[in-house]
Amino acid sequence: MTQSQAKSYYLPSPSTWPITGSIMMGLLGFGAAFSVNGYTLGFILLACGFGVMIYLLYGWFSTVARESEAGKYNKQVDTSFRWGMSWFIFSEVMFFAVFFGTLFYMRVLSVPWLAEFDQKLLWPDFSATWPVAGPGIKEAFTPMGAWGIPAINTMLLLSSGVTVTLAHWALIRNDRMKLIGWLFATIALGLTFLGFQFYEYGHAYSELNLKLTTGAYGATFFMLTGFHGFHVTVGCIMLISILFRCVAGHFSPDHHFGFEGVAWYWHFVDVVWLLLFILVYWL
Repeated sequence: MTQSQAKSYYLPSPSTWPITGSIMMGLLGFGAAFSVNGYTLGFILLACGFGVMIYLLYGWFSTVARESEAGKYNKQVDTSFRWGMSWFIFSEVMFFAVFFGTLFYMRVLSVPWLAEFDQKLLWPDFSATWPVAGPGIKEAFTPMGAWGIPAINTMLLLSSGVTVTLAHWALIRNDRMKLIGWLFATIALGLTFLGFQFYEYGHAYSELNLKLTTGAYGATFFMLTGFHGFHVTVGCIMLISILFRCVAGHFSPDHHFGFEGVAWYWHFVDVVWLLLFILVYWL
């Protein structure tokens, strides 16, 4: 890094990536809406949206990596990145707080309130205990137990938090082999988690009759676990990108926020799953 670069705050040239991201979100949003309503066009829009997303992630990540390796980011830019990532994770915390708040409202407040009404007059055979589908929904289902796949997935994600920390320590010591090895282990644990979650969803649909449409319990279960699974998927994509950069020799012991930011995100995913396991599966 030259002296002029170290003293100046780097401003990137006008970029097409933000508008590309907007197009991606539009395609995915309309695609999802049309697909839910049974329009064939929806699946086409979803496919286009995911295609644009892959192009966006590869192109934007590559641009930032090239700028970083070219020495264009000084400590002031690094501080901006840290604040940006912190606020992004905070927004994700608030996102999940809404769903956890919904679960609390239905489970702790609304179900006891409904028990105060005359059940025979309003909702015959309604049982004011959790888990429950809700008033007027007679479809029988079996709630998902905590032990088995959920417990295994908890062990996998907690272990992945350890391996990504070990990878970070290896990077600080400039031990490239251990860095790559622990990072690869983190990715493998994350992908295994996703595989078990797909299996769990198949089991829920086919054997437990537990669906997104199964009232209050089904909706909160799939919304919370589904959005978390999406975040794990995004985290795995980030980790794979960082792994490629590590193999290419990127990052140094004193300049590696790209790695740190992804590690922060992955630890956030771990903590959310731990709350999910306790509040959704166990209690």
